[in-house]
Amino acid sequence: MQAKFNNQIKQNFSFLLGKKLLIACSGGLDSVVLTHLMKNLNPQIALVHCNFSLRDAESDDDEKFVVGLANNLSIPVFTETFDTIKFAAEHKISTQMAARELRYNWFDELISEYEYDYLLTAHHLDDNLETFLINFGRGTGLSGLTGIPIVHNKIIRPLLNFSREEILQFAVDRNYEWREDSSNKKTDYLRNKLRLQVVPQLKETNEALLKNFQKTQRNLLASQNLIEDYMLIVFNLTVTQVEESYKIDVEKIKQLPHTEALLYELLHGFGFTEWDDVSNLLYAQTGKKLLSTTHQLLKNRNTLLLTKIANEKTSEEFLITELGSETPIKLEIKPTKDISEIGKHIIYVASEKLKFPLILRKWRKGDSFIPFGMTGRKKLSKFFKDERLSLNEKEKIWLLISEQKIVWVVGYRMDESFKVTDKTNQILKITFTNERV
Repeated sequence: MQAKFNNQIKQNFSFLLGKKLLIACSGGLDSVVLTHLMKNLNPQIALVHCNFSLRDAESDDDEKFVVGLANNLSIPVFTETFDTIKFAAEHKISTQMAARELRYNWFDELISEYEYDYLLTAHHLDDNLETFLINFGRGTGLSGLTGIPIVHNKIIRPLLNFSREEILQFAVDRNYEWREDSSNKKTDYLRNKLRLQVVPQLKETNEALLKNFQKTQRNLLASQNLIEDYMLIVFNLTVTQVEESYKIDVEKIKQLPHTEALLYELLHGFGFTEWDDVSNLLYAQTGKKLLSTTHQLLKNRNTLLLTKIANEKTSEEFLITELGSETPIKLEIKPTKDISEIGKHIIYVASEKLKFPLILRKWRKGDSFIPFGMTGRKKLSKFFKDERLSLNEKEKIWLLISEQKIVWVVGYRMDESFKVTDKTNQILKITFTNERV
């Protein structure tokens, strides 16, 4: 296996040679074998071990084993102990997700602080098959069936083409020692159930299972690459980016073949799961919208507007004193002697007409004001319609309020009542600079 591994590194991962490498080592069979394989090939390696405090003394013994392995091989080792249960509870996520987040955040810190080039993990072919089956069972698109990426940014998985059986045989032949994780024998987790019960039966019915699975993976990856190239063309044809939002041209996307599949490829990375509902938006009335955990998809005339869901703070009211305040948008208020610079991001108001503290909030149904230059009061809903604002643009609008009166529809129009006149004693210049959040 060493010769096969060395050949693969030279052919497919030559960029690793001579680099400073971290190896994620749990003390289990796979990571121990990867450590020995890389030590024989590249001396510039160090081990990183996470103690997640999930198995009491067993977790501590795993850490001691990895430290001993590093010492025996005369290579550096980094260890870190985490309170995984507490972290999971605080962030309201599963223990598995908490361990993953803690692990990779720490890895990133080590790579940056000690200037390592790459992190190697010991995922192998059987792991990849299990991931395929998990995603297949949950329902996924093509990208979900392509399995674990062999290269992902600075994370490299050089054992993905090796089976668990090959790895085990290599370790036995070399008399390597490793730790057995007792939790791997439990079937509480889906991956363990597949590993212990499902995959062995599949291998019994098909001796060439892993070999055929590799062929399937290569075919799927080739298809995925082809789709990505095509989707770049589709994106440039049908999507327009406006700041942090995206506008999808409904008519153009309808004219293309396989419309539903195209929508999936365009939007699956934004957390949407109900794809029938997404497709129905193409034919829905203006105002219909769908929400994922992170994004909103809104039908507005002949476009679908994709935007991030606003921070919860945007529903609050923010006080602005004469000394200033921390708000979701940056407003600069200062005295001026004359009216010079003009634009939608600037207004000039009569200072004596403002009463601090001012309030910054989102618009509400029933809000009205007297648009600058007019005499009659107009509801904001009618003002927005006249301005031909999309529903998404309306949701982003902030109002500057003084004593329950709208001073400024920020970025659009100030209220006539606050304008500067010949009788104004002091002029205030209010500038909308930028979004804070």
